[in-house]
Amino acid sequence: MTPPTPPRYVLGIESSCDETSVAILGGDGRVLSSVVSSQIAAHQRYGGVVPEIAARAHLQNLPVLLDEALSAAGVGMGDVGAVAATAGPGLVGALLVGLSEGKGIALGLGVPFVPVHHIEGHCLSPFLRLDGGPSRPIPDAFTALVVSGGHTHLYRFTGAGIDLAARTRDDAAGEAYDKVAKMTGLGYPGGPVIDRIAAAVKIADPFPVPQFKDGSLDFSFSGLKTAVRERLSALGVSPATGVPGDRPALAEADVSLRLRELLADFQEAVVRQLEDRLTRLLARERIPLLTVSGGVAANSLLRERLAIWGRRNGLEVLLPERALTSDNAAMIAFAGLRRAGREPVEGEMDAPARSRWPLESLRPC
Repeated sequence: MTPPTPPRYVLGIESSCDETSVAILGGDGRVLSSVVSSQIAAHQRYGGVVPEIAARAHLQNLPVLLDEALSAAGVGMGDVGAVAATAGPGLVGALLVGLSEGKGIALGLGVPFVPVHHIEGHCLSPFLRLDGGPSRPIPDAFTALVVSGGHTHLYRFTGAGIDLAARTRDDAAGEAYDKVAKMTGLGYPGGPVIDRIAAAVKIADPFPVPQFKDGSLDFSFSGLKTAVRERLSALGVSPATGVPGDRPALAEADVSLRLRELLADFQEAVVRQLEDRLTRLLARERIPLLTVSGGVAANSLLRERLAIWGRRNGLEVLLPERALTSDNAAMIAFAGLRRAGREPVEGEMDAPARSRWPLESLRPC
């Protein structure tokens, strides 16, 4: 069967968690517009994402962002040739908002609708550019490390399928950042503030890298979180618990040197574990190209160290631009573009919102 002709413009919608986003991509993967509305302020007092608040915010944000994205791209609604929206995994209530909007627009325009796997979007995000150029060529085979608030997974992409090489057995790396920030009173989200604090001090007392007796490449960050709690107690700091409410976050200027060093030790442990698993995977098999994506891929230490790791091992490591590390509709539109251009899209109007959805269950696009 002849693959369908790629659409001239794709409209992407992302609403899987606490960021609403709309993007317009050209048929060559060129990012024409990408607008994102963050909900951090709405969730900070709770110390994490509240699903009902997130869903309501998506309802309010989507119409405004849709107009902004079309205007910024210089594209009319009638020019859109396909619509892609995140169908999972994520918060079902939040997903339903964007999924329903995408289906409605596609139905009204009479164009294909593509339900997109959120993690596939992350895996493909390093191939996008924000300089106005078309997307980078995607090889038939590559390895993808996804490091986010909900995932720390390694995938193999081949022409035959998508395989899961390793996963986190407990907390994801981004989740560990948020929990450590909460314990230390630094507020939510934890990644950016810990990154800033840790970058200014040296490693004092490194945490060990966890290993599994069965030799698995899986990740684990819950033990690191517990070790941080124990060190806090040794410093005489009572770990913060419960919902923050209106309690103000600890100002960065008020963080003691010993606490700064502890946070640097924590961040070093996260990056070392990622390096360890990649090194062990490389010893077992060839990695044709490594992509690193997800919210934690914005971390300065991770970006520096994995770039060095790649050069040391003669391996290309591709990271997305920082604006594409968080949840965004450009990556969703890109995944939708590739699927709409490679296979007929039929019956996708029935696609459900999924809280869980194994990426390895998809055919590669």
